[in-house]
Amino acid sequence: MRKLIVFLIFLLLGLTPIHVYAAAPDPDDIRDINVENSNGEPVRRATDDINNGFSIIYNNEEGSLTAPIRILIVITVLSIAPAIVIMVTSFTRIIVALHFLRTAMGTNTAPPNQVLVGLALFLTVFIMFPTFSQINERAIQPLDRGEITQDEALQEAIKPLREFMLSQAKEKDIDLFCEIAGITYETSDDIPNMVLIPGFILSELRQAFIIGFLIYIPFIVIDMVVSSVLMSMGMMMLPPTTISLPFKVLLFILADGWDLVVGSVVRTFY
Repeated sequence: MRKLIVFLIFLLLGLTPIHVYAAAPDPDDIRDINVENSNGEPVRRATDDINNGFSIIYNNEEGSLTAPIRILIVITVLSIAPAIVIMVTSFTRIIVALHFLRTAMGTNTAPPNQVLVGLALFLTVFIMFPTFSQINERAIQPLDRGEITQDEALQEAIKPLREFMLSQAKEKDIDLFCEIAGITYETSDDIPNMVLIPGFILSELRQAFIIGFLIYIPFIVIDMVVSSVLMSMGMMMLPPTTISLPFKVLLFILADGWDLVVGSVVRTFY
């Protein structure tokens, strides 16, 4: 069973093992066994190292990544891709503003979360398309042609994102995290990513809450008017939200609310 597990590990990682040497239950059984690798060098005994009797040797002197390892890295990146999209793009501001809109109208689950997330995602692609195009031209295509290395591609890919975040982040939010981290900077190029990203997120949340406050105002006026009318008529037991909801929906339709809200949110990025 142990050998089978070791073989599966090698198979998944795409390594080419020369020797797999595991400690036997009794060290005296392997005391006189001499194991050599392909270069004729002796392999250390299980009792002489701190690896608990397990060592892996593979033919890859240049240290380059094999195809299965690259696939493993890509899968890992894809697993954290949603967090990356949320943190460094316009997604946060859009989804928070849309949730404020739904709460202000009082429609609870209409539109559902899947629709709001899908709308926010496509609006994010629309807003971030110039940035994504720059990443494709500067990093992905040159890397695919072999003109730059992976490290250079990563550096070129982060530059358009930094430009976008710097254009949207408030200076006081960046200064806040610089003060906490004890970092000083003279130009925007000196701002590290670990400071720029949280500063950008904080700025996005502030902007989203400002938009949410402006969205709430007309719907609060309708709630106040309906509540005053019901109280003047003596209908104390009738919930005002039951009567105000159709008027909110009617007002939203007459004002062409979706175009107004979505257009206003998208224009805040330009």
